[in-house]
Parts: sequence; structure tokens; C-alpha cells
Amino acid sequence: MTNWKVTLNIAKTHLLTKIKQTATAALGVTFGIGAYITLVCFMTGLNKMLDDLILNQTPHIHIYNEIEPSKEQPIEQYEAFKNSFNIIHSVKPKLIQKKIHNALPIIHYLNKDTNVRGALPQIKTQIFYIAGSIELGGNLNGINVLDETRLFNFKDYIVQGSPEMLYNNDNGILLGAGIAKKMSLSVGDRVQVSTIKGDIFPLKIIGLYQSGIADIDAIQSFANLKTVQRILGEPENYITDINVKLYDIDKAETLSKNIEQQFQLKAIDIKTANAQFETGSSIRNLITYAVSITLLIVAGFGIYNILNMLIYEKMNDIAILKATGFSGKDVQHIFMSQAMIIGLVGGVLGLLIGLILVNIIDNIPFNTEALPTIKTFPVNLKPVFFLIGFVFAMLSTFLAGYLPAKKAKKIDPVKIIRGQ
Repeated sequence: MTNWKVTLNIAKTHLLTKIKQTATAALGVTFGIGAYITLVCFMTGLNKMLDDLILNQTPHIHIYNEIEPSKEQPIEQYEAFKNSFNIIHSVKPKLIQKKIHNALPIIHYLNKDTNVRGALPQIKTQIFYIAGSIELGGNLNGINVLDETRLFNFKDYIVQGSPEMLYNNDNGILLGAGIAKKMSLSVGDRVQVSTIKGDIFPLKIIGLYQSGIADIDAIQSFANLKTVQRILGEPENYITDINVKLYDIDKAETLSKNIEQQFQLKAIDIKTANAQFETGSSIRNLITYAVSITLLIVAGFGIYNILNMLIYEKMNDIAILKATGFSGKDVQHIFMSQAMIIGLVGGVLGLLIGLILVNIIDNIPFNTEALPTIKTFPVNLKPVFFLIGFVFAMLSTFLAGYLPAKKAKKIDPVKIIRGQ
């Protein structure tokens, strides 16, 4: 039976007498794990930032009335042509209203669903922005700004002003940063908006909105729901869109189909609306994890080579141990203990170095006009990454130490001593 106290004492002595080789082996683990932690935290943080840029602004389910041709044409209902092959030219879209019929009861119904985190009304309308002789076409969105902030992180995209300022101002507008730049407008100025019917309304700019997507920022602005209803001359139940946020994004596709069937409305889930983005995100994550795993494997081979050389240098010690009564299994345990000690020390140091480097990256300034709310490089300090790093350090040193230790177990001490 192995005496672990003696085994660990001999392993410690071996490691300390060859401190340079021990340090080299430990540093191989340290830098391998440190590089893994730094890379995976930075790359996943960057991916998360890019995902959030799109997904935070996109509802999990978008409900609206879509303008499209009628699925059933009048000729199909005419008995005389029922069994005929009918060809219809120049089919026009059917006459439908942009507003959602019974929108408020639908929102109330959705908010009672246990899968729904929140269902919010919106009004989307085309307008013209007028400042002096300048007239630009764009979109005005009527929203409940405090709810949008709660569910869709709307505050992160307000570069000047605040959601509360818009909420408290019935004649306020949150102007797109691109529009403000084109029209030389700033917070506190007034801008006139004109509806398609030609009605003109003056609104005070209480803040600037910047999503990071230039094409959106050049046309889109926001106002309170009631303000837009008043501009359009519509009643309080006038709603054109409903944005739904779920607790579980994976349920969006199923729920959207149920909504379409139940309410006869168009309901687009987030994965359908952002199919190309989802593909790009998956590929970025795949590359991140592939490079991370490669780093760990390379580090593992380095550890194996160092431990293998360490055992060859300890041939005389192995022979003496066996000659003094230590069994092959005892010798194997001694060298396995050395490998695990190196893995433990190197792994802990690697996690510390990785944490230090990640914190340095997290404090490096990152300023870009496209992402005004991002001030430093993004990192993702998930505890699971540190757990994976430490487990791999121990596992790789175990495997790297096992094969050389198995060789040490089979060494014949007589041959070693004769060779001397």
C-alpha cells in the first residue's frame, strides 16, 4: 500500500532539486491556461457585444399587420370556375389598416402568458423632418419609453438626455444622431415634423438616439406613444406594432406561429428575422472555441514533453528508489504526484495571470462613434471559463505525467546501475 506522506515528500524533493525544470514545466501550464482565459474571455465578450447590438433592439416576436395580396381571389369563390385553372394578372394588395385591431386586449392577453416577459405597443409612421429649408424623410416611433428601457435596454442607446426626460415631455422627441448631424440640430432645439397628410407639428429635442447602425440613426426617432397618436390624429387604441420579449428566446418560433393562427396577424420571431446574423454569430463562437481548445492542446503537449524529459533525467533516482525497496507502483505514484503538483501550481498561476490580463483589457479605452455607450474593450468573465481552465490544467498534467510515469514504473534498476 502506498505511503502517500513519503511519496509526496520524495516528489517535493525531486521538484525542488531541479527547480529550473520544475519552473519551466509550471510556466508551460501557466502561460497555456493564462492565454486560454485571456482569449476566451475577450473573444466571447466581443461576440456578446456584437450580439447585443442587434438582439437588444430586436423583439423576440414582432406582431403587425402585413400589407399583402389576398390569399383567396374572388374568382376562386365563383362556382363556375371552381374546378378550372385560373391565371390572375396584376394582383394588388388587399385594403387593410396599418393598425392592429383590438391591440390593447391582445397586449393584455400576451402579458398574462407565463412565457412572456413583456408585450409592448408601438406606433411606426413615416414623416418628414423640417428645419428651416431642410426637409428629410424618416420614421417616427411612438413608444412607452420606460417599458422599452426595462425590456430592451433602450437607455444604452441614448447618448444625450434620458428616458425619464422623454417620458415627462408630451412634446418631446428623441432624435436620431444621424438626423441631428445632417440638420445641425442639438438637444434643446426644436424640429418640425410633417405627416404624409401635410400636418406640421413642432417638437422639442430632449435627447439623441444612436443605435450604432448608421442607416437607422439617419432616419429614426422616438416620441411618446400619446404624442405620436396626437400627431396622426388617432385615438388611444391606435397601435401598429406589438413587440414581445420572452423569458426563453427558443420558444419564440412556436409562440409566433400560435399568435398568427389565433389573431390572424403577422408574427415574426427573432431567429427568422435575423437568420443571417444568427449564422454569423454561430461561426464566430465556433472559431473562438476552436482556437481556445487548440491553445489548451498545444499547452498539453508542451507539458508532456517537459515531464518526459524530467523522468529521463531522473533515471538514477528511479533506480535507487527501486533498489531500496520501492515498488514500480510507488515510483509511478511519485512521478504522477510531481505532475499533479506542477498542474496545480501552474493552473492557479495561469488563472491569476489570465484574470490580470482580462482586467487590463477591460480597462483599455475603446471609443467609436458607432458604439457610443461602449467605453472599454468588452470582456466576458464567466466563472465557467476559469473552471474549464483549471480542470484542463489538472487533466493535461495528469495525462502528460501518466505515460512517462508508466515508463518509470517498468524501468529495471539493474540495467541503470550497470550502465553507470
